[in-house]
Amino acid sequence: MRESPAAWPRRRVLAAISAAGVGSAVFGRALVVLAADKGKVTAGMIREAEWITGLSLTSEDRKMMLRGVNEALANYARNRAVAVDNAVAPALRFDPSPGSAPAVVTRAPVGLIDAADHARPSTDEEVAFSPVPVLAALLRTRKISSVELTRLYLERLKRYDPLLLCVVNLTDEMALRQAAEADREIAAGRYRGPLHGIPWGAKDLIAVPGYPTTWGSVPYKKQQREETATVVRRLEEAGAVLVAKLSVGELAWGDVWFGGTTKNPWKTDQGSSGSSAGSASAASAGLVGYAIGTETWGSIVSPCTRCGATGLRPTFGRVSRYGAMALAWSMDKIGPIARAVEDCALVLGAIHGSDGKDASAVDRAFEWPPARDVRTLKVGYVEALFAEDRSAQADSEETKENLREWQQHDNRTLETLRGLGVTLTPVKLPSNSPVASLSMILAAEAAAAFDELTRSGRDDLMVRQVADAWPNVFRQGQMIPAVEYLRANRIRTLVMREMEENLAGVDAYLCPSFGGDNLLLTNLTGHPSVVLPNGFRTSDGTPTSITFMGKLYGETDLLALARAYQGATDFHLKRPPLRPPAAVPAAPARSGGT
Repeated sequence: MRESPAAWPRRRVLAAISAAGVGSAVFGRALVVLAADKGKVTAGMIREAEWITGLSLTSEDRKMMLRGVNEALANYARNRAVAVDNAVAPALRFDPSPGSAPAVVTRAPVGLIDAADHARPSTDEEVAFSPVPVLAALLRTRKISSVELTRLYLERLKRYDPLLLCVVNLTDEMALRQAAEADREIAAGRYRGPLHGIPWGAKDLIAVPGYPTTWGSVPYKKQQREETATVVRRLEEAGAVLVAKLSVGELAWGDVWFGGTTKNPWKTDQGSSGSSAGSASAASAGLVGYAIGTETWGSIVSPCTRCGATGLRPTFGRVSRYGAMALAWSMDKIGPIARAVEDCALVLGAIHGSDGKDASAVDRAFEWPPARDVRTLKVGYVEALFAEDRSAQADSEETKENLREWQQHDNRTLETLRGLGVTLTPVKLPSNSPVASLSMILAAEAAAAFDELTRSGRDDLMVRQVADAWPNVFRQGQMIPAVEYLRANRIRTLVMREMEENLAGVDAYLCPSFGGDNLLLTNLTGHPSVVLPNGFRTSDGTPTSITFMGKLYGETDLLALARAYQGATDFHLKRPPLRPPAAVPAAPARSGGT
């Protein structure tokens, strides 16, 4: 463990002050230590800390500040004495569409585009990889029971988890209970809709009472949350069956957690990316009907790309985050990860809308099946990012070739849409503000969300202890002055306005999944996206992806367009060449719960 600030020698305290700046939490913490050590903040201390603020103060300015700064330090100490759980949000709310009148809508039920009956597939493998509409038809017509389907997925989870490391805990007792109830209701004619009886998996930062909610991190490995996450409750109401808590990169970063590195089913010596690591891996490998993931900056887009899954990141506020770990209150989003676009649409239909518990959650219309012909949609594409040579800065010939191939797949995606009768119009992303520098918003909010972890020194227990990992980033986040955080959010407002202007003429647009600043930009502005496979690399057979972006609350049009593309291609129907591990016994995955 790191030593307590109270044990720091005076020179280390002064060094911390100099590094931190007047507005930072570390500055305040260091000065509290000095005050406890027979001293108060002096004008000299303020002078040493000035540089980070960009100010040049006079001696009179510094003297005038002394009383207020010392009083502020006492207030900091009082505030830190109050225990604040991660679930407590700040008394501020991000609105991705400021000034727009709130819509008064109800959560309308969704239906299948094709509700025809389906014959039961001839093998369990084919059943496991069936999309949600097919599973729904099999369950509704009782060609398969929910208990049978649940046992099938539980067996696959147990068989392949030693290879993929995607399961934190099975919820088998709950699952079989829910499945039996689903079978009774369906037999009695009380059919709840297309998710009734279908097994799913939850990213393990989503609270389920009776089971650990570990956030993928050693300090929280035995954590039990009492609340039921809204997304869990709504899927229960839809009759869905929870079979597993799936791995999350530690505190929602990457694919490394306390159980190891979750693997990509297409290339099992490669991580699945993250942080929705287990959700994307399990969905891709046919271990669940679908899964729930979260995204703050790429945590759905990145693992879906790596694993060849289809993922929906809804508009900020579409889905309540109550009961989910907070990382950045103004950026966190919850969305489905599955094998097909319509799967995601059906899950969104069940989980979206306000709940009175997440102040950011809103009620906005969502319609499925969509009524509009996709040929009538106005679709844009970020022309500059499709045209640029992405291989120019690659560090090896292999990487260059992979990037060139990916770019070819992206451009073929545009041609496929044109072949469907979709007219594509060039659009530009905001360019008047430094989008990349706004990542400090995430760093500051994450540091606040895990302030207690940093102060306690328990962040030393986390698996990844490198510069580009949370322990270090949390400490750096402590050094962001409040004024700079708010300035960044004001610039964010300008970016949101420019984004609205640039997209005024389109209903949706396409962008390379990791092109330019689009991924960070749209997580800051709150726009929805669908990521889906659009090809495979010839070098290793791993998937590539394309991202469809929507207007705020425009998921109906967005999903309709993405579904039309999948209807014209078969990349999402491919299955990873999985084999159970020979050297590792197919022992049951970790079970938990009461």
